[in-house]
Amino acid sequence: MKNKFKLLFTALVCAGSFSIHAQGDFSMEANKSEEAGYVWTKDPQVKANLDKWQGYKFGVLIHMGLYSQLGTVESWGLAPEDWVTRDGYDDYYKYATDYRNTKFKLNPTNLNSEKWAKMFKNAGAKYMIFTSKHHDGFCMYDSKFTDFKITNPELPYAKNPKADVLKDVLDASRKEGLAVGVYFSKPDWTTENFWWSYYPPKDRNPTYDIKKFPERWKSYVQYTQNQLNELTTNYGKVDILWLDGCWVRPLSTINKKVEEFCKYPYDMDIDMKYISETARKKQPGMLVVDRWVPSEYENYLTPEQKTPEKPLTVPWESCITLGGAWGWVPNDHYKSSKEVIQLMTNIVVKGGNLLLGVGPDAKGEFDPKIETTLANVGKWLSANGEAIYDTKPVAPYLDGKVGYTQKGNAIYGIYMPAKDEKELPAEITIKTDLKNPKITLLANKQKLISKKTTGGIIVSIPQNLRTSLINSEAVVFKVN
Repeated sequence: MKNKFKLLFTALVCAGSFSIHAQGDFSMEANKSEEAGYVWTKDPQVKANLDKWQGYKFGVLIHMGLYSQLGTVESWGLAPEDWVTRDGYDDYYKYATDYRNTKFKLNPTNLNSEKWAKMFKNAGAKYMIFTSKHHDGFCMYDSKFTDFKITNPELPYAKNPKADVLKDVLDASRKEGLAVGVYFSKPDWTTENFWWSYYPPKDRNPTYDIKKFPERWKSYVQYTQNQLNELTTNYGKVDILWLDGCWVRPLSTINKKVEEFCKYPYDMDIDMKYISETARKKQPGMLVVDRWVPSEYENYLTPEQKTPEKPLTVPWESCITLGGAWGWVPNDHYKSSKEVIQLMTNIVVKGGNLLLGVGPDAKGEFDPKIETTLANVGKWLSANGEAIYDTKPVAPYLDGKVGYTQKGNAIYGIYMPAKDEKELPAEITIKTDLKNPKITLLANKQKLISKKTTGGIIVSIPQNLRTSLINSEAVVFKVN
């Protein structure tokens, strides 16, 4: 690894923060701005799949590309914007050339898609989304419309019988029973029809005036449609088409949420109606997520690196990295299984899904710390997943350290110990209006003594459980 390739950020695009122990009034009125513009699907097959997807609660998003070789924060080093810095480079064009020439080095010979799929399944994930192409335009699949791809015969991994990484990973994931999705970047910073080399790039947008050169832009739209068509035709069943790069959009859809980085003054419409309808002829009911572009082609919302403060009444998923970056970077700091479970709880009690971002290194291997965390998340879910999967939010949703979910007639109170907590409290209040509640510890079905109080029940925690459970990621009480 050469330090000169390490990309440092002065800011993270579309990023925010999340709170584990949010409290307060969970009125739906507060979420009108979050939900503004959401359009419910009228397609019964899409609606059925959306309902099913909402029950999954936990998925993983894999970022892998040239940036995995370099250990940079995805392909953002190519964006000539003020907030991006390039460690060790004074010359943007030298950086861009070196970045793209990394294609001659990327050779993930240790990639074991079957091992990956088992790891995700054992972690309790129900779906997996893989990056087919990031903003740099480098394809991790065998696109017929570009040579800038891992299967290019001139590149080292092309000789591998599983050189089409996307196909390899999707096939293995399906065999393990995971639903699968394809991440695709609408902008492409290498193709001449988006970043035309006649004009130098100034930001993330096309380098040329698409009004002055409409045929060039038309060629780009066709290129994008062609690639999306092959992704939804040649790769088996695709459950989710997850489109990133929200600045490529109809001009009329720019709103306050995105106006700070949607500065291009012309209409970058790639015809999502055509794309979606064409894809669904082969993939009936497929979910389409045109991120941050309010329309019928954004089947669920995708807040990034944050969670909504309140429950939402529309489908949503928080995409959040396990470490500090979406792909692999050296010496990254990863969340513990406790942090992941409590983050997941914070999301699920508000009706959302967690899409956890992880990335392998250039050889195709995951950091052992990632493997350990995912294994521990899976252990917790194997014992407590009843309180997570296929549940619905229920008031008071999140109250201090206790989150609430519901399935059928059962209410689940999920107690999330603080990092510095030495033992569980002697009593924990579970807020519920069930008339004759019976309460058990979900993980081992142990019955617990409780007494009624105003608006709920007070559960007595035996001393042995107070000390033995304090190291749990979270403790689930089932009330029915």
